[in-house]
Amino acid sequence: MATGGNRWPAVHRLDAAVLFRLALEKAPAGSVLHGAAESGVTLKSVAETIARGLDLPAVSLTPDEAATHFVSPFMAVVYGFDAPVSSSHTQELLGWSPTHPSLLDDLEHGDYLATPTRRPGSAWS
Repeated sequence: MATGGNRWPAVHRLDAAVLFRLALEKAPAGSVLHGAAESGVTLKSVAETIARGLDLPAVSLTPDEAATHFVSPFMAVVYGFDAPVSSSHTQELLGWSPTHPSLLDDLEHGDYLATPTRRPGSAWS
């Protein structure tokens, strides 16, 4: 939306699984943990990566346009949040170190956007 500079944290599902295990095993009761491998991925970069994978243009929406584009006006507000976080405390406390692909790398090279014409030789062909 707008410039797309708003950021959201991201973590690969396998890194999150390791974090959940470590939290259960090592975190003191009442700990506040952030499971973010990336502190803030811009919505613009996510939209551009998905658009590129689908051979579509990425377009910017105003907040009013987003309110009609998404399922509900509430989702337009959610997509507009800028919510970067740091997981340095979590990593230090639990010895957690994310190792799996970043969100953008996973979108770019994973099978999310796979079609028979885009992934020759894959399970789709």
